[in-house]
Amino acid sequence: MYGAIWRRLPGPRPVKAVVALILVVGVVAVCFLWVFPWIAPLMPFNDNSVQTGLPISEPTSFAMGPAPQ
Repeated sequence: MYGAIWRRLPGPRPVKAVVALILVVGVVAVCFLWVFPWIAPLMPFNDNSVQTGLPISEPTSFAMGPAPQ
């Protein structure tokens, strides 16, 4: 695939390298400006495994040792 793209770029080798670099920078910019923000809400990276807003229960003897008498 990259060979086909390289053959389609115009000009000699140095010009192809500059055009290829511009294309890569453009693709990365599009990803960071539009694609990643668009899919960010769909990704589970911000999901917490600890539930919040629940009442705190009494500590158990297993977790805290024996209860004081």
